[in-house]
Amino acid sequence: MEARSREGWGTKTGFILAAVGSAVGLGNMWRFPYAVSDKGGAAFVILYIVMVFAVGVPIMLSEFAVGRRTRLSPIDALRETGGPRWISLGMLYVLTGFLILAYYSVIAGWTMRYTLEALLSGFAADPGAYFESSTTGVGAVIYHVAFMAITISIVVGGVKAGIERVSLVLMPLLFLLVVGLAVYALTLSGGGAGYSFYLRPQLADVFSTSTLAAAASQAFFSLSLGMGAMLTYASYLKRQENLPGSAATISLADFGVAFVGGLVVFPVIFAFGLQGDIGESAIGALFISVPRAFVEMGAAGRVVGLMFFAALFVGALTSGISLLEVVTSSLIDHWKLDRARAALGAGIFIMLFCIPSAYYQGILDLLYSMSGEFLL
Repeated sequence: MEARSREGWGTKTGFILAAVGSAVGLGNMWRFPYAVSDKGGAAFVILYIVMVFAVGVPIMLSEFAVGRRTRLSPIDALRETGGPRWISLGMLYVLTGFLILAYYSVIAGWTMRYTLEALLSGFAADPGAYFESSTTGVGAVIYHVAFMAITISIVVGGVKAGIERVSLVLMPLLFLLVVGLAVYALTLSGGGAGYSFYLRPQLADVFSTSTLAAAASQAFFSLSLGMGAMLTYASYLKRQENLPGSAATISLADFGVAFVGGLVVFPVIFAFGLQGDIGESAIGALFISVPRAFVEMGAAGRVVGLMFFAALFVGALTSGISLLEVVTSSLIDHWKLDRARAALGAGIFIMLFCIPSAYYQGILDLLYSMSGEFLL
């Protein structure tokens, strides 16, 4: 096959960190702890590990293989691989990534707001009331727009000068923040019950079909599978890249951040007696219960909370970049637009499309159910 002229990664490390950045995001420290609390504690963790390495890694390898072989984004890559009838599957990849970014950017905007609040003024005394007032309406729209503007500016920069350069800085920072938080969680009196809940399996739940389904959904969401990100990133690889090694490294890093994220969230929640709150919703666990614990820590809570939400924001940004790149790359390959017009057009359209979900949480919940559960 004749090689196509196409952007490429500058280094293998750049690709690995960008792909890990796509996989590691809000799903690790937002969706994962909630799923653990809702689906049997360590029983869910066990099934999640099985799904990641028995199902997730082979699917990631298939996406890598198609992307590297065709050097195209999902729509044209699947057309070239399976014929014209597979174009609809490629479009489904792009649609899924589009819809995930449509709600993901709103929640990422919340993480940006909480990070800035922790830095400038500390956490609100009543996290529940603050969450209700800050995550809908004009304020939520402003932070959503700001997040999308940052994401668009990076994707416009290209694969090597934009995505790779940012990933080489942000991913090591995220790892340091998460490990530092886990070390701090070890010092909390009363956190042992959180570790017990997190790490002790309820064997009956291991055989639950609902737990298995939740673990599969989390594995797909967390590994950025079924949304075109891994296929698109692999299309920028050199022919000689070791795909199995890359897939194993990315999956281990993704699982490691999710697992360590649980070692942060559960000791904090249990140390301050807030475990009754985390079963209500994923969003409630992250934006109400955890900040409440930071408030109760006093001065130390402001520093720990800043680290926590900074890590969330970094993960959200690197994942948002990969989702926008799927749509951008598809516009470049299928509709022959240049990168600047493709990234700006796709980014601004998604930004406008997301505004209703920033105003009304019910629309956000609908997008989450459609894309994060049904389509994946």
